[in-house]
Amino acid sequence: MSYPKRTAALASAAALAGSAVLLAAPAAHADVVDVDYRCQTPIGVKSAVSPIDIKGVHSGSGYKITMSWQKGVSSSPVELGKGAMTPSATISLGGADSGTLAVDGPANAAAIPANTPIKISDLSGTYTPRKNGKVTFTAAILTIKALGTTTTCTPTNSPKPSLTLDVRGAGGSSSSGGSSSSGGASTSGGASTSGGSSSSGGSSSSSGGGTGSSGGAAGSGGTGGRLPQTGPADSAVALGTLGGTVLLAGAAGALWLSRRGQTVRR
Repeated sequence: MSYPKRTAALASAAALAGSAVLLAAPAAHADVVDVDYRCQTPIGVKSAVSPIDIKGVHSGSGYKITMSWQKGVSSSPVELGKGAMTPSATISLGGADSGTLAVDGPANAAAIPANTPIKISDLSGTYTPRKNGKVTFTAAILTIKALGTTTTCTPTNSPKPSLTLDVRGAGGSSSSGGSSSSGGASTSGGASTSGGSSSSGGSSSSSGGGTGSSGGAAGSGGTGGRLPQTGPADSAVALGTLGGTVLLAGAAGALWLSRRGQTVRR
């Protein structure tokens, strides 16, 4: 193959490989969504619109979800010093999952002047998939705690999801937790029936936690189920007895021949 043709073939292969990687990657879609908040503050109701961005990054067996506000919401009639305000929020789950995800973040890093929109720091939390499919993440309730007061901000414009993730649930591992079915290896404990080799030795009947199988052995013998041993030990005893008999017979024969010889000489 000529050099130009080889180069073209390698380029095509690389393009196909890149396409395969893109197709294999989990699908994710994010939008910056305007959320119209109605905030119930200690001094009355205030409204604010802020674009919300939600991102998801795979982390371990789940996803780190980060929620960001591009504009401030609500305000305070007095200055909030550094660290005086602590935010938290909830994210509504939809699609293949349901419920809410709690996210939180650090207190304000700088003082917030009076009567100015409160800039919310990025809030984050961990989402662990429970099912397979596409899960949506939508901005829900924002809570601001400052100077012993609580402000609750609720979306009023039914915002659309800011993030969609195509996830794979951890249910696969829980099904592998069906390794409790491998506890059906207790059925393999029926291999204690292979302990029917207990017939080859009473010791195996003692090791056989399968008392049912030992019960079967009891049925094979009215006095405890042990059969007469017919193994090498019995053969050794029999051979020893035979050897002793031959030895005694030989000694008796030798004694008889010696006495007969003495009689003949006389």
